[in-house]
Order: sequence, then structure tokens, then C-alpha cells
Amino acid sequence: MKLVKAFIHHVRAADVVQALADAGYRNLTLQDVRGMLKPITENERDYTADAGGLVISEVRLSLVVEDEEVDAVTSIIRTVGRVGHHAHVCGYIYVSPVEQALPIGGPSDLAP
Repeated sequence: MKLVKAFIHHVRAADVVQALADAGYRNLTLQDVRGMLKPITENERDYTADAGGLVISEVRLSLVVEDEEVDAVTSIIRTVGRVGHHAHVCGYIYVSPVEQALPIGGPSDLAP
């Protein structure tokens, strides 16, 4: 299994989530983050002393998939997450191994 994390522009988040859902990937999380992607417009920029300069609001999308699903998922994110025909980078995707995935709650063989 793999953990896929993507950092994308806010304006593309809803379309990426919908495209993933249409492909059957519904168990994902979204988190608002601040980062240093190149802004689409100057209005996206915000100054923060915490980060020591200009940042923009981004979305971090995370989901766990089987190894053989990584190419399909990253392709959807890269295609749908793209912002216009700009030559600059529109975000990043990171893929990491998952050693275990354990449910919380529900039936358990370890009940006292």
C-alpha cells in the first residue's frame, strides 16, 4: 500500500476530489495548508511572519491506495489539478510506503 499526498491550488481541489470519486476513490482527506506554490494571481499571496514571507493557501489531499493504483491516482491528480496552460508547477505529489493500515473501532478479535 502507498500513501499519496498531493499539494494543489484551492481552485482545483473540488475538481480533483470529484475526479477521484468518479474513479472510485472516496476515502481521502483534505486539509487547508499554507505553502509556497507559485500563485495563480497576485491576490492569492499573503504575508506571514510564521513562514517568514509570502505564502498562498493550498490544499493537501491524502489517500491510501494499493500499489497497483498509484499510477491511476497520480495521473488523475496531475491531469485535473493542473491550472490552465501555465508553464509553472501547479503542485506536488508525494508517494510513500504504508507499513500498516489498522481500523479504529468496529469488531475486534482482541475484545476483553
